[in-house]
Amino acid sequence: MTGKISFKEINRLAIPAIFAGIVEPLISLTDTAVAGRFTANPDEALGAIGLVGSFLSALIWIFLQTSNAISALVSHAYGQGKVERLKTLVSQLFYFNLIVSLVMSFSAFFLAEWILSLYGAKNLLLEIAVDYFKVRVWGFPLTLLTFTIFGVFRGLQNTSWAMRISIFGGIFNAALDIILVYVFNFDVVGIAWASVTAQFIMFMLAMRFLYLKTPFRLMKLFPLHEDFSKTLMMSFDLFIRTLSLNIALFLGYRYATLLGSDGNNQFVGAHAILIQVWMFSSFLLDGYAHAGSAISGKLFGARDYKELNYLVKRLIGVMLILGVSLMGIYLALSEPIGRLLTKSEDVLVVFYSAFWLVAIMQPINSMAFLFDGVYKGLGETKVLRNLLVIALIFGFVPTLLIANYFEWGVLGIWLSFMVWMLFRSGGLVYHFKKHYSVKAKNQNSED
Repeated sequence: MTGKISFKEINRLAIPAIFAGIVEPLISLTDTAVAGRFTANPDEALGAIGLVGSFLSALIWIFLQTSNAISALVSHAYGQGKVERLKTLVSQLFYFNLIVSLVMSFSAFFLAEWILSLYGAKNLLLEIAVDYFKVRVWGFPLTLLTFTIFGVFRGLQNTSWAMRISIFGGIFNAALDIILVYVFNFDVVGIAWASVTAQFIMFMLAMRFLYLKTPFRLMKLFPLHEDFSKTLMMSFDLFIRTLSLNIALFLGYRYATLLGSDGNNQFVGAHAILIQVWMFSSFLLDGYAHAGSAISGKLFGARDYKELNYLVKRLIGVMLILGVSLMGIYLALSEPIGRLLTKSEDVLVVFYSAFWLVAIMQPINSMAFLFDGVYKGLGETKVLRNLLVIALIFGFVPTLLIANYFEWGVLGIWLSFMVWMLFRSGGLVYHFKKHYSVKAKNQNSED
C-alpha cells in the first residue's frame, strides 16, 4: 500500500489538533477537580458543573456546525486552489453565529432555573447550578466564534494556530480557577468567571491569527455568497445530528440526576466526572479525526479517491493504537484518576462501578470519531445526520430503558453510551467501504 499522504503530513495536522482539542476538556476537568476538592459543597458543585457543562456543550456543538461546514468548504477550495472565492462567505457565517449566540445566551440567562430543572436539579443543587450558569452562559458566544475561526484554520490545513491559542487559554483558566476559588474563596462562581475570562482571551487571540495569517477579513457582508444557503443546509444536517447527540447526553444526565431523587447527589456527581473523562478522551482522539477531516476535504476537492482510501487505512491503524492505549491506561490508573477529581467517597464508589466500561469503549470511540471527522471533511452531512438519529432511536434509548427497568444505575447509563457508539462506528465503516472504497478501486482500474 503506497500513497502520497505521509505520516509526517498527517502528524503535522493531528498533533497540534490533539493539543488544541484536549485543552477544552482539560479546562472542564480542572473545573471539576477544583469543585470536587475546594468548594463548600463538593457533591452539589460537581453536579452543578456537570449539568451546566452538559447544556452549554450542547449549545456549542449544535450551533458549531457552521464551523464544520465552512471548514469542509475551505478545505475543498484549498484542494482546488480557489480559497479567495470564500472571503465573503466566512465573514457572513461569522456574523450569523454572533447573532445566534447572543440571542441564545440572553434567552438562556433568563430561563436558567427552568432549563436546569429539566435536568432534574432541585434544592441546593439547583441553587448552585443557577449561580454558576448565569456567569458561564456569557462564554458561549466567545467559544462559538473562536471555534468558527478554528474551522477556517483547519480548512487551510493548519491546526497549530488553534493549538497555541488553546494551550494559552487552558493554562490561564487553570491558574485563575485556583486563584479565585482556593485563594479568594469565590466558590463555584469563581470557577465560572475563570472560564469566561479564558474564553475571552482565546477569542481575541483567534481574531489576531485570522487577520495576520489568513486572507480572510470580517468586513464585507453583502451580497450573500452563492454558497451561503448550501452552507446553512450542511449546517442544518449537522444541527440535527448534534441535536441527536445531545439528546443522548441530556437523557444520561437526566437519569443520573433521578437516581439521586432521595437527596443523594453522588450519582450525578459520579456521572459528571465520567462524562468529563470521556470528553477528554474524545477530544484527544479527535486530533487525528481533525487531520482526517482537513486532508480528506482537500483530497475530495481534488477528486483523488485513491489517496483518500489510503489516508483512511493509515488513520485506522493509528486510531486503534490510540484507543487501545487509552483503554489500558484507564484500566491501570482508575483509582488515582478518581481520587484526583473528587474527595467524596460516595461519589467514588459510583464512579468506579462504571469507569471500567468507559475504558473499554475507547477503541470503539476511536473508530467513530475518525470516520466522523472524515465524513465532515467530505461534506457528507446527510449521512452523519441519519446515522446519529438511528443510533439514538434504535441504540441508545432502548438500552437506557432496559437498564432503567433492571435498575443498573450509572453502569446502565454507560452501557447505553457503549451501544450508541457501536452504532455510530459500525455504520460509518460500512458506508465508507460501500461507497468510497469502491470509488478508489474504480480510480485504480482507470489508472
